[in-house]
Amino acid sequence: MSAEHSPALASSEKGHEKSATAGPDVILDDYSAAEGSDILALPNDLALNAKIHLVNNAIDEIGWTNYHWKLFVLNGFGYAVDSLCLLLQSIIATQAGYEFTPSYSRALTVAVYVGMLFGALFWGISGDIIGRRFAFNTSLFLCSMFTIIAGAAPNWVALAVFIALLGFGGGGNLIMDTTVFIEYLPSNKQWVLTWLAAWWGLGQAIAGFIAWGFLSPLKWNCPDPFDKAGVRTSFCHKDSNMGWRYVMYTSGALVFAMSIARITVIRLKETPKYLLGEGKDQQLVADFHAMAAKYNRPCSITIEKLDACGVINSAHAKNAFSIGELTIHFRGLFATKTIGLSTVLIWLSWTLIGLAYPLFYVFLSSYLSSRGADFGNVSTYDTWRNYALVNISGIPGPMLAGYMCNFRLLGRKYTMVIGALITMVFFFAYTAIRNESENVGFSCAIAFCLNIYYGTLYAYTPEVLPSAHRATGNGVAVACNRIMGIVSAIVATYANTETSVPIYVCAALYIAMAAVAVAFPFEPYGKRSS
Repeated sequence: MSAEHSPALASSEKGHEKSATAGPDVILDDYSAAEGSDILALPNDLALNAKIHLVNNAIDEIGWTNYHWKLFVLNGFGYAVDSLCLLLQSIIATQAGYEFTPSYSRALTVAVYVGMLFGALFWGISGDIIGRRFAFNTSLFLCSMFTIIAGAAPNWVALAVFIALLGFGGGGNLIMDTTVFIEYLPSNKQWVLTWLAAWWGLGQAIAGFIAWGFLSPLKWNCPDPFDKAGVRTSFCHKDSNMGWRYVMYTSGALVFAMSIARITVIRLKETPKYLLGEGKDQQLVADFHAMAAKYNRPCSITIEKLDACGVINSAHAKNAFSIGELTIHFRGLFATKTIGLSTVLIWLSWTLIGLAYPLFYVFLSSYLSSRGADFGNVSTYDTWRNYALVNISGIPGPMLAGYMCNFRLLGRKYTMVIGALITMVFFFAYTAIRNESENVGFSCAIAFCLNIYYGTLYAYTPEVLPSAHRATGNGVAVACNRIMGIVSAIVATYANTETSVPIYVCAALYIAMAAVAVAFPFEPYGKRSS
């Protein structure tokens, strides 16, 4: 399943060393100097290019180890928590609404997306300024605390505030998990980054099973206290409506266990490419040799080789906590025309998928009802069982994507094209369903196909961003996605949900996603992340 690229790497070694040491007269374009080597080369910092190349050589020399397996699981926890957090608010909204009678029913949706928006920006930018390790060790802990506290919320406003705060804690996981993982991965295992998205589906499935366990029993949940006209006919007290609180307590405890595992199962050291940008070459070399000794692998990187490359001048400002530091990280995402185009198209892709997916489901139920779909009287038990089944179906999607993107003819770009177009086909077909069995079947198919696209986009984004600015670029990409989640909630509140127009708009968005994927200037297949 993996592709070995060592011959290409060996053949490009001399070309890269020459470009790094030949002085300022050497001109590099956006692409690395030789086919099969590093994806990016920055023309304004030859020392950084040369050092990145040496670090990639060291990572490839050591290869895949048990340390990478631990990173795969522990970074996967972050993916699972991100999806769990997004679903919790929708899972508990109905039962919490019975108890609190909210004036704005979609407040929890807006709250979680706002929290995740600011979380993506905060953890992403801070990951480039103060390092990846801090976010890796603290974000899940914050998320777990606010999830548990949200379960004790006394009213709707307080619940929305705590939902926003748990979203802030968990909102950086998609950024930091991929950033940390890619900066340790040997080049012939970069496709494994796509597999991380399987944890997203697992997180959704866990949310479904927790809801199935606590929201099905009548002893923990109030019946609907409103009549068909929306008038309250009975009261829903806390003592008879503990199901949604148990969901939050259980989820928070699970996330807390994950946060403890992150600091006990593995003692994460700062990533080598962040250390490189910080100028901490001695620590970088020491960490590599310690890893090589632990797993009995060769490691030839030395301080002398790194020193010979020169001094990096584009990774940080003199003052880390300054406007200049922020400027450097955003400017680095547009260092050349090709890198700038890549950055813009990545952000556009995250924006499109962030709008298309939730917008479709905002309109779907009303659209189907207006066209005669009849799902019958589905019990609460069956509802949450079906919910879990659909979410489980999302787990294999990224696994298939990892296999597909490792074929030369497909690569990352055309794997995304296929995932987007197949999802669009199933979305169109979904509008023809008329019963509950068809509903579950098509929902499972969409969850599977969509994660082919999503899983590959998750992996592609950090692969093609410059290492010194990777977390910032990734953070802005995820933030674009969260903004569209807020937009979808607002649209759901004020738009006519029975018209067919939004269905076709969503289909057009998936076609646009496929077109953007084709237009991406970089194909990571056979190359090493910079």
